[in-house]
Amino acid sequence: MSDFIKWRPHPWHGLSIGKGAPELVNAFIEITPFDLVKYEVDKETGYLRVDRPHKTSSLPPTLYGFVPRTYCGERVKALMPGATQGDEDPLDICVISERPIAKAEVILSARVLGGLPMLDGGEADDKIVAVLANDEIWMDVRDISQLPERFTSRLRHYFSTYKTLPGEPTVVEVGEPYSREHAVKVIEAAQADYQDEFG
Repeated sequence: MSDFIKWRPHPWHGLSIGKGAPELVNAFIEITPFDLVKYEVDKETGYLRVDRPHKTSSLPPTLYGFVPRTYCGERVKALMPGATQGDEDPLDICVISERPIAKAEVILSARVLGGLPMLDGGEADDKIVAVLANDEIWMDVRDISQLPERFTSRLRHYFSTYKTLPGEPTVVEVGEPYSREHAVKVIEAAQADYQDEFG
């Protein structure tokens, strides 16, 4: 009997987090570095929905999506100083690839390097940072500290400004990058939060 899935699985609930989790995870990509519009998985149908055109002229520096079967709830909140709650979404992930990937709605294997602590209106909204698992150029990178500082600064700048136009109040705070070790704890917390929320 084959493992054929008759109906398309919901990317949040129907896909696996990956056999190598929490160090090696599946990522469902919603946005590429070439998208001028923010797409987000529709929680009811699992299809991509247009969320909004990007407010600013900056584009995401990496592939951007989420880790299936994760949820940012109480455990994720507890790992984020100053958070009032988790953002109640799947855990976000930024995936670095040397070769341009211009297609969204793809699944890929990502090796976790670390993350960015982000508060969005007081909600914990971590951004896990990873590399494409079989990337020829980035294959030896094991921790976010090994990435060029300019690269992580670019990621921080993007998330600090992507919702805000000049003259508007800033509601997003992005802290210093955290290590692979802490990112693993955040992923494990998000897995446990998912079990609490969805069983």
